[in-house]
Amino acid sequence: MGSNILPRLQALRAALKEKGLGGLLVSTPENRRYLSGFTGSAGYLLVTQADALLATDFRYVEQAGNQSPEFRVVHMGAGNGWFLQLLSETGARRVGFESENISVALHKRLAQALKESDGTGTGKPRLVATSNIVDELRAYKDWEEMRLLQRAIDISDGAMNSVAPTIRPGQTETEVAWRLEVAMRELGAEGPSFDTIVAAGPNGALPHHRAGDTVIQKGEPIVIDMGAKYQGYCSDLTRTIIIGTPDETFRRVYDTVLGAQLTAIATVQAGMTGAQADGLARKVIEVAGHGEQFGHSLGHGVGLAVHEFPRVGPNSPGLLQEGMAFTIEPGIYISGWGGVRIEDVVVLEKSGARVLSKAIKQDKVGG
Repeated sequence: MGSNILPRLQALRAALKEKGLGGLLVSTPENRRYLSGFTGSAGYLLVTQADALLATDFRYVEQAGNQSPEFRVVHMGAGNGWFLQLLSETGARRVGFESENISVALHKRLAQALKESDGTGTGKPRLVATSNIVDELRAYKDWEEMRLLQRAIDISDGAMNSVAPTIRPGQTETEVAWRLEVAMRELGAEGPSFDTIVAAGPNGALPHHRAGDTVIQKGEPIVIDMGAKYQGYCSDLTRTIIIGTPDETFRRVYDTVLGAQLTAIATVQAGMTGAQADGLARKVIEVAGHGEQFGHSLGHGVGLAVHEFPRVGPNSPGLLQEGMAFTIEPGIYISGWGGVRIEDVVVLEKSGARVLSKAIKQDKVGG
């Protein structure tokens, strides 16, 4: 990943300059990994125009040196001395922090350390709350990220294709979820990127149902939402299947959701807002009379986190641009009956959306 770190740091420095910041204290694990390559569970980055420092404790000092050659590694001892050391070594004054990640308690400790440090007036470093600076950079995937993301997607595709045809009435949701997770690991995943959802029958009306002891019945829809993690990158895939002969409700609802998904995939373009993209699929579902039963966003970015930028929902004003990877996952949820959701990951290119997920799905429910 090292060859991609310097361009990422350059992009961050340009963003800091635009916002009038002398540096950024990075605490979010995914942002830390993205900018430095460091995979340890503890540490902070301080990035300024001239410096890139990584502070971590004794457990990870050697690892940090190996994984993050573009960063100067600082041993983070007890107390807040490490923070003052970073500021002293860089001379940073107006320092941003990730307000959506740092706790109130930690902010209070860092602010107190600054208050007690040397320097007065304009010479004293100051903490400035920031929001999503690195997260917005991560919305654009470089070639190395696309390679890792595609591998994660291929793993979940393979697991779905191997397990879904073997699901039988009498099996429990938990049993199926476990078999999917085992299959992903056997195909090379570090593990699942989130708790695998297997929602049988009426449970499918709950978009984030947790797999339980519910027994799969013939003729009921089964929503399977799963993802693999590979070298830190996450996939996200949903298929809705049925064991046995589908009833008329399933045929109608499935075809509506599939039509909504295919419409969005075919027509989303760079320059649209997330809200406009969401509307492409939502309109199809509303025309079919199920608008109130599609209660979540059309999609979300995916990468080092399973939910990240860009946002693709009815209240998402941000623009979708070339190089962004995100899910397209419309759904319809009917209380007491179940639900249908179909989800693929796409990357936005000049010609439109290219679908990265290849797991088998019914192209329609006939009959």
